[in-house]
Amino acid sequence: MILVDDHCHLTHELYKNDLDQVLERARKAGVVAIICSGVNVPTNREALEIAKKYTPLVRASLGIYPVDALGIPADESGLSRQEGPIDLDSEFDFIKKNKHDIAAIGEVGLDSHWVKDPELQKKQRENFARVIQFAEDIKKPLVVHTRDAESDAVEMLASSSVKNVVLHCFTGRKSVVKRAIDLGYYFSIPAIIEKLQHFKMIAEMASINQLLSETDGPWLSPISGRNEPANVLYTVRNIAKVKGFTEEEVANNIWLNFQRVFG
Repeated sequence: MILVDDHCHLTHELYKNDLDQVLERARKAGVVAIICSGVNVPTNREALEIAKKYTPLVRASLGIYPVDALGIPADESGLSRQEGPIDLDSEFDFIKKNKHDIAAIGEVGLDSHWVKDPELQKKQRENFARVIQFAEDIKKPLVVHTRDAESDAVEMLASSSVKNVVLHCFTGRKSVVKRAIDLGYYFSIPAIIEKLQHFKMIAEMASINQLLSETDGPWLSPISGRNEPANVLYTVRNIAKVKGFTEEEVANNIWLNFQRVFG
């Protein structure tokens, strides 16, 4: 069975002592492609290095995480941190120079969970608008973080001409899910679908042609302990149950979707 993890954070310190073994377990499970996501200036460079070292299994996605972009202290530990706000122009230049070596731009987006101040939320929307325009300019898919700002993020994307949109770990309500389905966006379903009914609902609502699989490792594990790419099997298994397909059919469809989005 062909498996893919289109979103994880291999630059996290929880992988630093055994990344070779993590990737070997992924290969043995049938994983043929992993996208390592950057979130800021240092992790973008680390993601590129990991992708170069472990090509062709690992590819990089370079991101401007909405919280890091503002220079707000980290919501999670374990990743290299951004010192101060991200200089968007400078990071756009860096991404553009490396565009032939990356799968996507992400993760990017909006976050109203950690960003409550209305002025900062406004600045965050301005940043995201610039990121969307940049993705259109360099013709790369967008991997979008939308925590507690799902409707705003989808409407900003809808008002742009960007088409290749992957909604990562999307937790929007049903009406917003339906809006994103109608817009043709993709939903990256995390392995924690094993435990969370919300992602089963999305898998049921969306066409199989709009579904992808991810772990968001090392977070959101479907089992106790650290999450890792081999666990995308839980995504495939649960989508198969919801859709009434075989696991093989789901895995093959996700592989086709992955190639369509990321090339």
